[in-house]
Amino acid sequence: MIYGLYPEDGPLRRELYPKHQDFFRAGVEHEERAAMAGNRTGKSFGLGGYETALHAIGWYPDWWVGFRFDKPINAWVAGNTAETTRDVPQAILLGAPGELGTGLIPADCIIGEPTARRGITGAIDTARVKHSSGGVSTIQFKSFDQGREKFQGTSKHWIWVDEECGRDVYDECRTRIMDCGGRMVATFTPLLGLSEVALMFLPNLAPQETVATNGQFSGKSHPAPPRESYKT
Repeated sequence: MIYGLYPEDGPLRRELYPKHQDFFRAGVEHEERAAMAGNRTGKSFGLGGYETALHAIGWYPDWWVGFRFDKPINAWVAGNTAETTRDVPQAILLGAPGELGTGLIPADCIIGEPTARRGITGAIDTARVKHSSGGVSTIQFKSFDQGREKFQGTSKHWIWVDEECGRDVYDECRTRIMDCGGRMVATFTPLLGLSEVALMFLPNLAPQETVATNGQFSGKSHPAPPRESYKT
């Protein structure tokens, strides 16, 4: 499936998706990106899921204009709950429960049987993926309802958060990519309005009283890295 997305010709040719291409391209410069869009607009499948799969297997199409990893990645993929993580990003990448290998990551790239997440039928904790370099990428599935503490720990090359998380979880995630040149993307419908996370990408919409004179949000003790947001 992944090899046929964004073709050069036909009714689904990539020139019809300029914002998707801009989103990918921004990954070269920006460590953090967010796609804020309405439901059923392809933000999870065509943006977060597609790029996650490319990085995990180490295959990039000839037209790829985005960031590239030259080695296997250690990744997190997270959603609101264990169930929504299973039903959306996990299904996009690996297939629905009982249909392993029918998602964006080809079946022959999935190594063995992924580790199951305890207590949630069909939910996966960790999957191992063959990388084009000959190494192995790992994808661990998490959920925001586990709390900030569960997002502490080791460095990550890649993090995809599907749906909007709290600022505490977001900050823990961005800390994981800082020391390894990693990248993080968020794909969500901004149902919470001008939340703290949304305003990180849309600072011009912040109420004046929440913006310090140096242009940073109140409470920050360090410059924020470049961010890019996309709205549809």
